Amino acid sequence: MSKTSKRHAIRPPSPEEDALIRKAAQSDPGAQPLTARQMREMAPARSVLGRPKSENKKLLVSVRYSREV
Repeated sequence: MSKTSKRHAIRPPSPEEDALIRKAAQSDPGAQPLTARQMREMAPARSVLGRPKSENKKLLVSVRYSREV
């Protein structure tokens, strides 16, 4: 793979473009900003994803037997 990238550079929108994007987003009834209450009730994804914590935690036990056993 060559060291020069042929990808286009990502450029942020200009202030005018940003204003148009915000206006279009705010006019969509399904994409309204979150309320202060909704923001307070949000939980980090890390705390809600994955396996639930067990009430009966397991204990790691190591047993060594002689070769005769």
